[in-house]
Amino acid sequence: MKMDLQALQIFLAEQFPQGARFGQIEAAGDGWAHFRLPISDEHLRPGATVSGPSLMALADVALYGALLSRIGPVALAVTINLNINFLRKPSPERDILAKASMLKVGRRLGMGEVYLYSEGNDDPVAHATLTYSIPEH
Repeated sequence: MKMDLQALQIFLAEQFPQGARFGQIEAAGDGWAHFRLPISDEHLRPGATVSGPSLMALADVALYGALLSRIGPVALAVTINLNINFLRKPSPERDILAKASMLKVGRRLGMGEVYLYSEGNDDPVAHATLTYSIPEH
């Protein structure tokens, strides 16, 4: 593991402070990270459901944390692909939890998946797969 929870928290606060709008890191290990998105009115769309862009942003920042835990503080690792399946309506009254894990990390690419849940419900509301480009470091 290249970065632990504390190192990730410091790095994200310094290098990607706007990312806190998309979710806060709660736990991390070698190639995985758990994030939380406290839901507010800004995350809701008509019909009182959490918006797709809010869920996609949470998935993206969560996998960024999982990737950095494995490769270290590489600020310019960037998303090159994000696929998401929305599985069920998230609760607008509960935080969204993200469980991100890396499936493969190579020299130039990292691929992983993220499951998103409404807090208190074991059934995922979405599943995303993402690929990151990793610059030379």
